[in-house]
Amino acid sequence: MMGRLAGFAVRGLAGLAAVAGLGLGGLSAARAQVSDLVDRSTLRVCADPANLPFTNEKGEGFENKIAELLAQKLGLTLDYTWFPQATGFYRMTLGSKRCDLVMGYVAGGDPVLNTNPYYRSAWVLVTPRDGDLAGVDTLEDPRLKGRRIGVVAGTPPGDLLARNGLMGAARPYSLMVDRRFESPAEAMIADINDGSIDAGILWGPIGGYYARASAKPLSVMPLVKEKGDPSLVYRITLGIRPGELNWKHQLNTFIQNEQDAIDRILLDYGVPLLDSRNRPLERAP
Repeated sequence: MMGRLAGFAVRGLAGLAAVAGLGLGGLSAARAQVSDLVDRSTLRVCADPANLPFTNEKGEGFENKIAELLAQKLGLTLDYTWFPQATGFYRMTLGSKRCDLVMGYVAGGDPVLNTNPYYRSAWVLVTPRDGDLAGVDTLEDPRLKGRRIGVVAGTPPGDLLARNGLMGAARPYSLMVDRRFESPAEAMIADINDGSIDAGILWGPIGGYYARASAKPLSVMPLVKEKGDPSLVYRITLGIRPGELNWKHQLNTFIQNEQDAIDRILLDYGVPLLDSRNRPLERAP
């Protein structure tokens, strides 16, 4: 469900000087700079075929859109290898050289080489917008005592729920599922809407996306005030194979040059973006 977002089973889910003119100098110049890609004729990306809001085979996810932007700037054809977010993902994708890029990895997440982050977000508390939990922005809030809170099993918010004495009434949702057949996030949103649970905790991009699509108005509150470990705020990078430093420099330059466009894509999908001080970034320039 969550993709590769962290070595903790959450998402469970390119050197400025070298590429200053990337995307502006035509196909031959761009290809010449992509010197350590295994396949120099295409931008080869590995992704989950059914993992909205991140990716799907129809190209409808925000990572699909960012990959399209990258391919355009490189002057390369975008080519996907589809593989479910499950055990063996790295081994069967980057590790076996079936692709040269995975779009979303938490900063510092093994075993990939990370680029600079292209966005920062947090786990969010989703509640009915006009309910009595509106405005709750920390799991320490006494209004959460005794409430039925949905949480994805095996993810960091569970530790904080336990620390705050909230696990007794919590409802667990599965982490590792085949998204072609099951969507725990959508199930959690439906349970909030029908009153089966009072609130739910989801990784920000997932919570923001499905809350926006909800039939009832929902509040999405980034949990940036939690104390101690684990942190619920994460920086997300592009993942490549260790040792491919030239490729990393090119991707870092793409991120730097196109950050405004990347932010606009993310915000269009309801991703709750944060700046370096964990303040909401509500509008891209």
